Amino acid sequence: MKRLTISGCALAFLVGFAALPAPAAAQTFEQNVGCGLGSVLMKERDATLFQVLAITTNGILFNQTIGITFGVFGCQQPTLFVENERLNTFVAANMDSLAQDMAAGSGESLATVAELMEVPVEKRADFYAALQSNFKEVYASGGVQSADVIDNISKTSL
Repeated sequence: MKRLTISGCALAFLVGFAALPAPAAAQTFEQNVGCGLGSVLMKERDATLFQVLAITTNGILFNQTIGITFGVFGCQQPTLFVENERLNTFVAANMDSLAQDMAAGSGESLATVAELMEVPVEKRADFYAALQSNFKEVYASGGVQSADVIDNISKTSL
């Protein structure tokens, strides 16, 4: 009997909590819960309980990951080059030779980066030229990190 009373109280609390309007200072639904299937299903319901349900739904079955990857469920695909472990490893290990090749506009490490980024062979000369002319933007400082170099290459070459 005690269990029923506790469960009944919890249910009453949740139902009452769901009926409360969102505070005026609260961020919008999309800002609170992000994108994903839960956001699509609960979009018109701005009560706190529905936001919690949307977040929970977004987190299950990798649907938010799928949404970001494919640009569905209200998610947007990133415009920059996101993840390529081989590229990350190569650039991190070859920062100096890549900088030299980029400054020269050709070289083995630059060709490897083009291959890892899947730049079509017919566009590689333009890719090399763009990186050479934007060398200072790609290697923005002496202490630049490999992840920043990759991001800067992506920005420069797109």
